[in-house]
Amino acid sequence: MAVIACVKESSMPYNTATVIREEKKKYIKHDQLFKELINNFFVDFLEAFFPDVHEGIDFMSIKPLSEELFTDLIIGENRRVDIVIEAKLKGKDTLIIIHIEPQSSYQKDFHQRMYNYFSLLYNKYRKPILPIAVFSYEDKHTEHNQFIIEFPFFHVLTFNFLMLELKKMNWRDYLQSDNPVAAALLGKMGYREEEKVQVKMEFLRMMLKMELNPARARFINDFFEQYLKLDEKEEQELMREISQLENAEEFTRLPNSWEERGIRKGIEKGIEKGIEKGKIEVVLEMLKEGLSIDIIAKVTHLDKEAIEKLRKMN
Repeated sequence: MAVIACVKESSMPYNTATVIREEKKKYIKHDQLFKELINNFFVDFLEAFFPDVHEGIDFMSIKPLSEELFTDLIIGENRRVDIVIEAKLKGKDTLIIIHIEPQSSYQKDFHQRMYNYFSLLYNKYRKPILPIAVFSYEDKHTEHNQFIIEFPFFHVLTFNFLMLELKKMNWRDYLQSDNPVAAALLGKMGYREEEKVQVKMEFLRMMLKMELNPARARFINDFFEQYLKLDEKEEQELMREISQLENAEEFTRLPNSWEERGIRKGIEKGIEKGIEKGKIEVVLEMLKEGLSIDIIAKVTHLDKEAIEKLRKMN
């Protein structure tokens, strides 16, 4: 809980309001990844982490609104609101606005920023706002999901928002779930370093159980592997565990990082079979010198496609 007094003393003959400036931060890639996950799997996200909200929303009515960019004319700063969705409550005609704000880095006054966004959204839409914050940074901090304005003599308001603190969540609690968002976020939950291989194994089991279409499966897998990366030794341990399973062959249907490494090795072997070793070195040197693929092909009498593959690999 945070308390702020909105009036301060001044040497001027009158009191002036405290101006709250939002720290400018570079737009972070991780926030964008979370936006894509939540936008594409909005229903699954609420079902996994906010079941009461999921139960109360009429999902036939949901309408994503454009990403909101507000300008504070007094301070002269732009403020961007991440995920804004219009929906109805079940059995009612009441329209509400659901605002979800992914946060990938710790910010001391984040609860204050949530209130700012709430105010801006309410001023624009004049509808009830349901604010949700998703904290995905690695360190554990004590987050405030309440913002209060009060005086010793009068309480003005208390603003609350829902929050999801991924690092404080136990990944084992979701192993029986068939929810794709829960699977994607296993790698952002709290686990010990020595549990990484086990987390990856359970993620793959969840993927098999869900039977997602190829596009959705690729998205969920890529998101997971963005945050939980195994080194070569850990990958070998994972492969050994999979090979001992009765349904080991089923795992080959899943998109995964070793699939991509296997493709790369296959390309390397194919190139080495089709091109003399010495020519590979010549081609690499010519590429370093900035010569075009057309010229290299004429000089070496090699296929342009093979040269292009060498260029991409180096």
